[in-house]
Amino acid sequence: MRVEDVALLACPDCRGRLVWHGQNEDDRLTEGRLRCGGCGETWEVEEGMARLYREDRVRGTDRLMRHIYDGLPALHDPLTAVLTPLFQSVSESRMRDGYMRRLELSSLKPREDGQPVRVLEVGVGAGANLPRIRGALPPGLAVEVWGLDLSTGMLAQCEKRLGSKRRGRGLEGTRLLLADAHALPFRDATFDRVFHVGGIGGYRQPAVALLEMSRVARPGTPLVVVDEQLDSSLQPSLFQRAAFRALTFYTRDAKSPRALLPLNAEGVIEEQVSPFYYCLTFRVPSLEPAVTG
Repeated sequence: MRVEDVALLACPDCRGRLVWHGQNEDDRLTEGRLRCGGCGETWEVEEGMARLYREDRVRGTDRLMRHIYDGLPALHDPLTAVLTPLFQSVSESRMRDGYMRRLELSSLKPREDGQPVRVLEVGVGAGANLPRIRGALPPGLAVEVWGLDLSTGMLAQCEKRLGSKRRGRGLEGTRLLLADAHALPFRDATFDRVFHVGGIGGYRQPAVALLEMSRVARPGTPLVVVDEQLDSSLQPSLFQRAAFRALTFYTRDAKSPRALLPLNAEGVIEEQVSPFYYCLTFRVPSLEPAVTG
């Protein structure tokens, strides 16, 4: 993360502006802290990684799932590539293509305010979607890709994918940070595209996370959310049902959170991108506070 990026951040507690106090190297944050000018809270930056969340607020399934991801970060993506066609009879690539198209990345254009176009992945994990984002962008367009996660293990794998030689030094134009989806550390209407894949079903408050994604998205931008839901229309086999139950051990009701969308959500599209995964796309038309049902 660069020094100028701090202007996009907001305190997770009060949404006040943050000020950097620490060491820089080549204009990048290395060691120090971000202090809120509103409530006075501080947020640590260690080895180039901003930690913009409260540990005591990571509870229930959030804590459980982070523990699991921290325990097998190097295995997550290889297992996904192997098990997706085995359990779902569809390739991982085809499944990812199904939801990436909903982001409409190829239609992005330079912003009128001169700022770079910004894409946010909430729950970036090991960064499997990052190459697809880069590959789908219009040639020559200035784009910043931001990724956040609560798992230090998964973010370490993501940095390896990006070719990082040192923590905090990802691919040019890519920013990574530790943060909680329930309190996104960004100013309102910061991002031109926002998406999340594979975790919201285990969030302790998915409606709050959806509201936060809507808040940080610019008006009219597609927001894409993907997670587990069994497609009963395909008449899954007993083997598939058992596999799905094992995959969704954290809940007895794995389904699309369409009913939890902000009340001003429009253009809602819900579809299955594979036998085990839905894709929920929507837009928020204005900067008015969104209220959930």
